[in-house]
Amino acid sequence: MDALAAIDLDSVAAVQRYRIVDRLEIARRRQIAISGEHTARLEHVPGCPPVPITLADVLRISRAEARRRLRDADQLKQRTTLTGEPLAPLLPETAKAWHDGLLDGEHLQVIQRFLRDLPDHVPPVEIEKAEKSLAEHAVTLRPDQLAKVAHQLSLLLNPDGTFSDEDRARRRGFLWCGGQRPDGMSVGKLIADPQLRAMLDAWFAKFAAPGVCNPADQSPSLAPTPDEAERDLRSHGQRQHDALTALVRGQLGDPKLGQHNGLPVTVIVSATLHDIQARTGQAVTASGTLVPIPDVIRMATHAYHYLALFDGVTGRALWLGRTKRVASADQRIVLHAKDRGCTRPGCDAPGYRTEIHHIDEWAAGGHTNVDTLTMACPPDHKLLDQGWKTRKLPDGTTEWIPPPHLPITGGVNDFHHPDRLLDRDDTAPSDGAGGEAA
Repeated sequence: MDALAAIDLDSVAAVQRYRIVDRLEIARRRQIAISGEHTARLEHVPGCPPVPITLADVLRISRAEARRRLRDADQLKQRTTLTGEPLAPLLPETAKAWHDGLLDGEHLQVIQRFLRDLPDHVPPVEIEKAEKSLAEHAVTLRPDQLAKVAHQLSLLLNPDGTFSDEDRARRRGFLWCGGQRPDGMSVGKLIADPQLRAMLDAWFAKFAAPGVCNPADQSPSLAPTPDEAERDLRSHGQRQHDALTALVRGQLGDPKLGQHNGLPVTVIVSATLHDIQARTGQAVTASGTLVPIPDVIRMATHAYHYLALFDGVTGRALWLGRTKRVASADQRIVLHAKDRGCTRPGCDAPGYRTEIHHIDEWAAGGHTNVDTLTMACPPDHKLLDQGWKTRKLPDGTTEWIPPPHLPITGGVNDFHHPDRLLDRDDTAPSDGAGGEAA
C-alpha cells in the first residue's frame, strides 16, 4: 500500500490512470470478499456480547453495518452439510462474481432487494434463473442500470402483481430514519398493512379534520366551530401529525396499560431545575430523545412530577436507599435522570430498554441504594455473569471492566451524556441543581 501511494501519477497517461483505478477497485473488492469469508466464521466468545455487537465494537462500525456484513457473508459463503459435504452458497452465481472482485456492494444490494421482494408463489427454479441472470448482468452494468434490469425481471416473474398476506406481513414496519435532526424533528418510515391503513384513515377522518386537535388554539377542540375550522392554517400532513399526537397522548399513563419495568407506561423526561426555571435548554427522555424545555413544560401540564436531587459538584444522587432487592419506582426514576440508558461503553440502549444492576451484588451483601445501582440493557446485564465487573467512580459514573483476554475495551459510557463530550469552563449552578422527571 505504501508503494502504491508513492507512485507519481503525473507521469502516467490519462487512459492508463483509468486502468490503474480499475485494478485497484478489483483488488479492494477482493479484499472485502476475503474479509467476508472470515466474518462468516466468527463465533460467539464467552464474555463477549452477541457476535454482531462484538464485531461492531471491535471494528468501530455501526451495529447496522455489522449486521449487514454478517448477512452478506452468510449468503455468499461456501456451505457444508451436517456430514461435511460441500454446498453451494445461497447466492451461487453472485458469490462467484463477488469473490472475483467484479461486484460492488451496491450490486449486491440490488440483487438482495430483488430476491427479498419476490412473492412466495414464484417457483424456486425461476428464482435461481433470475439470480444467475442478475449476477451475469452485474459484471457489465452499473448498480443503477442493474436495478432497472431487476425491476423488469420482477414484472416478468409476477406480472399480475399478486402478493399474499404473508408477503405483505414481511414488509410491514415502522422505523425512525436515524436520529433527531438539528431542529429536534425526526423522520420516520411507515409501511402499513391494510388493517392499520384502514384504522388510521378512520381516525384521521375525525381527528385530522380542520379545526380538530389544533395546538394553536388556546383549548384544542374535538368538535370545532365553523369559525375554528376556517382559522385552521395547518396542512393536511400537519393535521394528521397532530391527530396521532392526540391518539398517543390519550393512551399513555392509562392504568389499563399496566407497567413497564416497574413504572407506568408514560413519557419519562429529566431536566435540571435551572433549565426549567430559565425555560431554556433541552431535557432528555428515557428513550434518549431531546425535548426543548418549553415543550417539556407544555407536556408537564397534565403530568405527575418527581424531584430527583443530585449533588451540584459530584453529580451523586442525594440519597434514595432501600433494603429490598428490587429497585423502587422512585429509584428507577432517579436512574432515568442520572444514567439515561445502558452504562456499558458503546451501548446506545435507552433507559426504557434497560434493567437495574447492583454494583455491589445483592447476593454478596450489597444494598439497593440508588448510589450503588446502575442501568444495563438485558444483553449487557448478562455479561456481568461472564467475567465483567462494574464499579462506581468518584463522580458517580459507572465504569465497566471486561475480562483481560477479550478484544473489547471497558470504561465509561458517554453516549447518553453529550454534555460530557466537550470540556466546558462553565459549571452547573452550585445550588445542587436537580433533575426533574415527569
